[in-house]
Amino acid sequence: MKALQYLNKYFVTYKYRLIFGIVITIFSKILAVQIPSFIKNSLNVVEDYNKGLITDLVIVKSTLLDNILWIIGAALLSGFFTFLMRQTLIVMSRLIEFDLKNEIFRQYENLSLGFYKKNRTGDLMNRISEDVGKVRMYFGPAIMYTINMLMLFTVALTKMISIDATLTMYTLLPLPILSISIYLLSKIIHKRSTLVQQYLSKLTTLAQETFSGIHVIKAYAIENQSVTNFDALAVESKEKNISLYKAQALFFPLMILLIGISNILVIYIGGMRYINGQIANIGIVAEFIIYVNMLTWPVAVVGWVTSIIQQAEASQKRINEFLEEESGIQNTTNTPTEIHGKITFNEVSFTYEDTNIEALKKVSFTIERGKTLAILGKTGSGKSTIVNLISRLYDVTGGDILIDDKPIKKIHLKSLREAIGFVPQDGFLFSETIKDNIRFGKHDATDIEVENAAKNAYIHHNIVGFTDGYQTMVGERGVTLSGGQKQRVSIARAIIGSPNILVFDDCLSAVDTETEEIILTNLKKISEGVTTIIISHRVSSVKNADAIIVLDEGKLIQAGTHKELKNTKGYYREIYNQQLSEMN
Repeated sequence: MKALQYLNKYFVTYKYRLIFGIVITIFSKILAVQIPSFIKNSLNVVEDYNKGLITDLVIVKSTLLDNILWIIGAALLSGFFTFLMRQTLIVMSRLIEFDLKNEIFRQYENLSLGFYKKNRTGDLMNRISEDVGKVRMYFGPAIMYTINMLMLFTVALTKMISIDATLTMYTLLPLPILSISIYLLSKIIHKRSTLVQQYLSKLTTLAQETFSGIHVIKAYAIENQSVTNFDALAVESKEKNISLYKAQALFFPLMILLIGISNILVIYIGGMRYINGQIANIGIVAEFIIYVNMLTWPVAVVGWVTSIIQQAEASQKRINEFLEEESGIQNTTNTPTEIHGKITFNEVSFTYEDTNIEALKKVSFTIERGKTLAILGKTGSGKSTIVNLISRLYDVTGGDILIDDKPIKKIHLKSLREAIGFVPQDGFLFSETIKDNIRFGKHDATDIEVENAAKNAYIHHNIVGFTDGYQTMVGERGVTLSGGQKQRVSIARAIIGSPNILVFDDCLSAVDTETEEIILTNLKKISEGVTTIIISHRVSSVKNADAIIVLDEGKLIQAGTHKELKNTKGYYREIYNQQLSEMN
């Protein structure tokens, strides 16, 4: 139960609903336990009539009718309170489920990129859906039936003891066996529930990766292999589920057996006590049988509730692993920071924690406000790492980064990222309309602003050519658009918010030279006074930059203007001559 202690705060949040649910449960059970008394009275009246203690049949009929009306009334009122109990406690569980999912989602968003490199998307999705669903069952049915059981036991046992303590004691003899059985089975169920959830995460992850990479699977014609892999994992998952439900299946037969034994004891012990004159009338035996059967479902549900709690604990333990994880990127100030755009790297080094690759080695440079810096280098030279560090998606492992001469860690994180318009290399788009994807950079942008951003990114003419224009739905990850179109929509999204810093991470690689020239000309107009960083493999993309740096294996090996570097022996001149000869 240790993992579930994290959820106690929700009991405090919804304490009034919980208290109200307990109160109406008490009323419901008090009314329910009155019914056996009316049945006892009815049997006693009939017995007294047969013995000649009552001779007037009218009195017997009148008493029976009164008891029937009382039984109906008590049953209706008990049913009404039971309805209120379910409305209160089950709705409470849904509200907690809503809060918990939001808490997990906020935690997911707050965690750094390193977290997502270590964890699979399918597993993350399973914890916020399946695992939270298991936890909701703990807050809903488990708590509701536990309260119901405790209230019924308290009220019914009090009533039974007041009638005949000895018969009550014999009736309850099977309960210790029940308690021991529940304890032993609970340990087994907890262990097997954990395995079931782990395999469900594996299945979800495999399915998610298969659907995301379906074009690769089809391209290599490995559909059969993919199905085989999924089938093998599904079989393992099925076996774990069967193992779990075999343990759970022992509960109900055991409950029925123990309740049956209790009934036998009531009939035998109660009958003998009636014969010996220790019980005044036979109606008490009938009343006890009804009490035992009233307790049948609450006792039987103990097993089910225990199973729910064990599964919820296993799920909450998995959820806590992520909720307790702290982001590697912490916001050190609550005061918004005004960003102007000057960027300074001072002996910056960075090593990726997951791969231990040293991406940057003592890199130093400065970009003045409103200037353009271009970064060139081979694949893996550290270009994209610089961009990630400027956005503070990672923190440096050595040296310092200054924004407007202020340490980046002392700048409000939201202010920093809102000041940056970022175009990633892969041009990721969401499964929304083209307009919504562009407006992602400025949620309150007007249609005119959206169109202007698209025109500057040289994508407007393509969009209006689509059947639905700007309302065209983009497939998952932008699959319905070409590579160049995705990149240009990403550019429009970055520039629509008029950021103080613009970052283009090799975002023109999928467009032709002519389109590239048009986009760069447009960007030059709108980026006046905006600090701009351009990462590219093409000299044509960076030749007009105020400064150019060249990276190789994480080190800065060249720096200067286009004119200076093309006339200096080194990587830049080599790539310039190579691309110039290709154009000719």
